[in-house]
Amino acid sequence: MEFSKAFTFVFSDQGWIKKILILGLVSLIPIIGQMVLLGWSLQITRQIIKDEVFNLPDLHFGEQLSLGFKGFVIALVFSLPALLFSLPSIAVGPLGEALEFDEQTLTPIILLVSVCCGGIQLIYSVGLAFFLPAAFGNFVDKGFLSAGFRLGELFRLVKAVPVAYLLVVVGSMLASFIAGLGIIACVIGAIFTFTYSQAVVAHLTGQAFREAQAKSLVN
Repeated sequence: MEFSKAFTFVFSDQGWIKKILILGLVSLIPIIGQMVLLGWSLQITRQIIKDEVFNLPDLHFGEQLSLGFKGFVIALVFSLPALLFSLPSIAVGPLGEALEFDEQTLTPIILLVSVCCGGIQLIYSVGLAFFLPAAFGNFVDKGFLSAGFRLGELFRLVKAVPVAYLLVVVGSMLASFIAGLGIIACVIGAIFTFTYSQAVVAHLTGQAFREAQAKSLVN
């Protein structure tokens, strides 16, 4: 993994300022803009995986919207269990009141259920941080949506190079911090830093997938 390269590769494209600004402005469009930006970042991931001559993708609205929508579906499906894990902690209070539990009985039950659900959500979220990049990588490499849901392949990818996917997680955290700096600076700064952060994560995602593939071929 070339960890530092993920933070510097953008600047090798002479038109990076224009491309980042255009995608950043498009990302301001509610929902649709976010999907276009996701599609753009997935194109970066695909370029890294395929080891193509690299340039930051230009804006191709329809193509990137289609790709981003598929990426959104993958992320949504994998995120649904986290929502389901939260339901018991939401329902236990009203259910206890409906059963006319007294406060001394209901309070510890609510606390216990909330702690258990929170712990399960935390564990799942950590796992998701590893497996979602693998799902995105498998999707753009194979070229069809179902590849993002091949759990056996995703487990093998992460198992092959867990450190590489850990670096994706660490890089995502650093990229989020950088994106936050743009908000402190100004609106234009936020547009730049948020779009740049997506490019960083996309590059790391592509690197991790390519490394996992290489490890699989060796084994």
